[in-house]
Amino acid sequence: MHGTETPSAWVQRWSHLVPAGGPVLDVACGAGRHMRWFGQHGHPVTGVDRSQEAIAAVAALGEALCADLENGPWPWPGRTFASVIVTNYLWRPLFPTLLQSIAAGGVLIYETFAVGNETVGKPARPEFLLQPGELLRLCEGLHVVAFEDGYLDEPARFVQRIAAVRRSGGSALPRYQL
Repeated sequence: MHGTETPSAWVQRWSHLVPAGGPVLDVACGAGRHMRWFGQHGHPVTGVDRSQEAIAAVAALGEALCADLENGPWPWPGRTFASVIVTNYLWRPLFPTLLQSIAAGGVLIYETFAVGNETVGKPARPEFLLQPGELLRLCEGLHVVAFEDGYLDEPARFVQRIAAVRRSGGSALPRYQL
């Protein structure tokens, strides 16, 4: 089941950007690898997945909801999180809602497959692969701290990933430890 592997190195690398003790939403959480990571670091966690089996596996970690985000309503209208985490999942119509769910000062940490992945494995269908620079365009209203677009080994895959912060007001850029 997705989510039993170790937490994404990208998520681990940028998790320090999440405000201390702030609530974290893990979208398409699978078996909860990122819920566990953030829970162990003092964050209340919420996970959502369409698999009842996955939700049963994470129920003890925090708030867990079985929901089909592609065909149903957003389960948390108006609610915001200190961080929204998404890995290995792409449903473009959901992106505006994900961005609205990031609290002021909160962070989006997103990593998923990109064009080129069809040459090394699955997913291979265009609707599941980000186009060059697509995450940058989708995050135009956020302060991008880090962005990568390219090939990774072991397992072989093409990905795009971003860490971006919703400014909390004022025009001064916050300082982030890289």
